[in-house]
Amino acid sequence: MLSATPIIYGMIFIAVLVLVEGVYLVAFGKSISLNNKVNRRLEMLDKGQGREDVLAKLRKEMDQHMKSRSLPLYSILADKAQKAAIAFTPQQLIMVMGAVSVIAFLGLSIGTEAGLAVRLLMGVAMGVGGVYMWVNHKAKKRLSMIEEQLPDAVELMVRSLRTGYPFTSAISIVSKEIKDPLATEFGIIADEATYGRDIGESLKHMAERLDMQDLRFLAVAVAIQQQAGGNLAEILEGLAKVIRARFRLFRRVKAITAEAQWSGKFLSGFPLAALIFIQVAKPDYYDEVLDHPWFIPACFIVFIMLALNMIVMKALVNIKV
Repeated sequence: MLSATPIIYGMIFIAVLVLVEGVYLVAFGKSISLNNKVNRRLEMLDKGQGREDVLAKLRKEMDQHMKSRSLPLYSILADKAQKAAIAFTPQQLIMVMGAVSVIAFLGLSIGTEAGLAVRLLMGVAMGVGGVYMWVNHKAKKRLSMIEEQLPDAVELMVRSLRTGYPFTSAISIVSKEIKDPLATEFGIIADEATYGRDIGESLKHMAERLDMQDLRFLAVAVAIQQQAGGNLAEILEGLAKVIRARFRLFRRVKAITAEAQWSGKFLSGFPLAALIFIQVAKPDYYDEVLDHPWFIPACFIVFIMLALNMIVMKALVNIKV
């Protein structure tokens, strides 16, 4: 008879992810979602908040995570949380990890008969691992959307400059015409320029915070134009073509290597899935060999080979563009 324990573990872990997302949306409203039609900065301004207050709040949210890398357990989340622009403070994110760990522990206590040590370990693993997976997913989704939006944003700046707008106004137009996440990022740059900060410095700071090469290209192009002069519209038009070509090339490389990536995941995951299935369907399957002197060493060898398989397959498909 199949055991329901693995199913319960999976359901509790999924519930953890749903709970974290629900708390996040309840705490900060629908505008925090990247699927929202109106970008978050404009929605905050429409609600009557002052421009300076909105700028201060958004800058604090986007810069707070890397400043808190020294906090316990937080170093594993800081880089991803910064790229995802998680509105939770580092302390709140740690509290969320603790809270969902407790909830997972209670769920395991109610739904399973596992020992106390196992429930504690699995509860902490689900709490920390669930929040990490949630933040990592947010970061990947946000960076992917920014990469896709950037060529259109640069081309919109080019059209604005050719119409006669100054570069600061072109940045402001981008922040109003496109969607999040890039709209809020450019809105912050426009507001910083209004209060006297150099646009080149703001673009450089955004590029370093998000760790994106295309944004570094944009920051360098603007900085060079500020120092040496020249037609910024022509410079940005050429940059937009380069960014769009790089984006197409990245997508092509991703499509070409997709089969190898899934092959590596399957080859590494199938033995573990088979082991779990055997343990669920026939828990006494390995009883006759458990006492064999080579059983434990063989297990270590298998896990080492699985790890090497993942490393080698990742290296083979990690094509630098």
